[in-house]
Amino acid sequence: MQTVVGVRFKKAGKIYYFDPGELDIKKNDGVIVETVRGVEYGEAVLAPREVEDTDTPYRLVLRKATEEDLAQLEENKKREKEAAEIFEEQVKKHSLEMKLVNVECTFDMSKIIFYFTADGRVDFRALVKDLAAVFRTRIELRQIGVRDEAKSLGGVGACGRPICCAQFLGDFEPVSIKMAKDQNLSLNPTKISGICGRLMCCLKYEQYAYEGMEQKRVEIVEPEQGSRVITGDGEGKVISTNKAKRTATILLDDGKTAVLPWDDILKSDDDDIIVEVQSEKPVNAEQDKKNVSRETMPKNFERENKRRDFTNNYQKRERDMQGKFREDRRERREHRETREFKNEVRRDRRMGRENIGYGGYGKPAWHNDD
Repeated sequence: MQTVVGVRFKKAGKIYYFDPGELDIKKNDGVIVETVRGVEYGEAVLAPREVEDTDTPYRLVLRKATEEDLAQLEENKKREKEAAEIFEEQVKKHSLEMKLVNVECTFDMSKIIFYFTADGRVDFRALVKDLAAVFRTRIELRQIGVRDEAKSLGGVGACGRPICCAQFLGDFEPVSIKMAKDQNLSLNPTKISGICGRLMCCLKYEQYAYEGMEQKRVEIVEPEQGSRVITGDGEGKVISTNKAKRTATILLDDGKTAVLPWDDILKSDDDDIIVEVQSEKPVNAEQDKKNVSRETMPKNFERENKRRDFTNNYQKRERDMQGKFREDRRERREHRETREFKNEVRRDRRMGRENIGYGGYGKPAWHNDD
C-alpha cells in the first residue's frame, strides 16, 4: 500500500494524486508540487489515504505552501493580466481571428499558456515567436472548444444557478439528444442548451434512472435450458441457447426443431397446468375429461388465449415481411424493364431506325395502335 494525497490546481479541475512523503498534509492545505508543466501550486482537496501500489510511482510533494509562495502566486496573477493585454495587441498586429479566453503562468514562470478559441485552424507560429521575444520564457498556445470556454469564464445557467462545469464538474461527459427524448423534455434547442450552445450537462444526471426504467420495461431474459416455452410455431422445450447471437434452439411438440431469437420466445407458466380430479371409481376417458376441476379451467383458457395471441402476432409479422418483400421485388422488376426499354430506344435512335423502341425490326404482332 502507498499513501497519496489528492491535489487540485483549478476550482473545478481534475484531481491529481501525489506522494506526500514525510509531510503532514491536511485537507485544504496549499502545496507546491512538480508536474509535467513544471513547478505548480495546488490545493489538497483529499486528505492522505492508502491506495494499492502501481507500476508508475507518484510524484512527490515538494513542500507545503509558505507565505512567500502565496506572495509569488499573487504576483503571477498580475503577470497573467499583463500577458493578456500584450497577447491582444500581438493578435491585432498579426491580424489573426483568435479570441483569448484565459492565461495561465506556471508557479516558477517557466511557461505561459494562452487559451483561445477560433472558428478554424490558426497559423500562430509568427505570433509565438513575438511572444517569446517579449516574455523571455516558453510560450504555449492551446485552442479550446466552447464548453471549455464556458467552464473557464463561468456564468449563470437557465436554472438561475452558476453553471455546473465551473462549480464542480471535473470532466465533460457525453450528452446526446436521445437523453432529452427519454426524459420527455422539449426538443427546443433554446430550452435544452446551455450558455455554451451545447446540450446541458444536467441532462446526464437523471439519465441513469431512465435507463433503469427502460431496461426493466424491455429487458429480454434468456430462456432456461429444459424449460417449456411458447413460440410462433407452437409450444416446445428449450434444448440449448446461444448468448452471443441471443438465440435458442427449441424442440417443438410436433418433433421439429427451430432456432429463434429470444424476443420471439414466450415462457410458459407452470401454474397453468391443468389438474385433473380422479373419481373414486375407474371411468373412461370421456368421463375423466368431465371430472376436470372447474377452478382450473380459467387458467387453461388464459394460457390458450396467450398462446393464440402470440402465434397470431408472429404470423402477422411474417406475412407483412413477405408482402413487403414481394412489393420490393415487383418494383425492382418494373424498374429494370423500364430501364431496358429506354436503353433500347436510345440504341435505335443512334442507328437511325424508324421503329424506335422495338430493335428496328418492326412492331410486334400483339401491338395495337388503337
